[in-house]
Amino acid sequence: MRPRLLAQGNLLRRRWASGPAWIHGRPAPILTERAVSRSGGPRTASTCREFVVTGHTGRVQELWRDLSRVVLAERGLDDVLGEVTDIAARSIPGAESTSITLVRGDRAFTAAHTGEMALAADELQYERGYGPCMDAGRAGVVLRVDDMRTEERWPDYTARVQGVGVRSSLSVPLPYQGSTLGALNVYSTRPAAFASAESEEVATAVAEAVAIAVLNADAHDRVVEHARNLRLAMESRAVIEQAKGVLMAQQKLSPEQAFEVLREASQRYNRKLRDIAAGVVASVAGQR
Repeated sequence: MRPRLLAQGNLLRRRWASGPAWIHGRPAPILTERAVSRSGGPRTASTCREFVVTGHTGRVQELWRDLSRVVLAERGLDDVLGEVTDIAARSIPGAESTSITLVRGDRAFTAAHTGEMALAADELQYERGYGPCMDAGRAGVVLRVDDMRTEERWPDYTARVQGVGVRSSLSVPLPYQGSTLGALNVYSTRPAAFASAESEEVATAVAEAVAIAVLNADAHDRVVEHARNLRLAMESRAVIEQAKGVLMAQQKLSPEQAFEVLREASQRYNRKLRDIAAGVVASVAGQR
């Protein structure tokens, strides 16, 4: 089952519950939902869903259409975000290499990147704990560097990032709510590659789109992990119940007494309760 896009979900509800949605001083794009058929057949409620954006045209409209087709089911988070950064790289004027930085707690990491230059530049910032991508994500501000040779805000970083080919960069915060912050990072080997109003405007719109994609991909990844944990819990419960049955039959114990025997053995041998139970079940199976 493919998770539904959170176009009008938690992101927009939490941030703009009190009125019309605005992002970076501009009206947020409005997403509408329609049912479409992948095979070109009749549009029905059972066909896949596509989200269409109004309020933006041209390059950004095409971006949103591309992102609406990103498949989340049965894919890892890194794979999904890798596709998202490829889409972003095609949409931003001047972009040569792009990345998505996520900050969870005190840890910052590159969730996906297009081009090795972006990854190298990101990691130089993570080593120091500061830099345009991290500061943009944490402070929620757009940070543009027109020329690393003359930039003075991060002198240690700018001196070293030129060694990986970066001359200019643009970091735009993702409107990301919750425990994870983030930024879309765009790098170029040319100075002032993002100095035009168009570059920043499109990058800001891209960041808005990427934020929704990140939320969905992250949500899907968490759903998969939750399902895995539930499956393991159910398997553990099943083997514990089997072990209780063995002890009840062998030692004429009540269910509560059988469980207490397993619990005490788990504490005595410093092993997981499930492992103790599996050993009891295996010992009986070996006698058959």
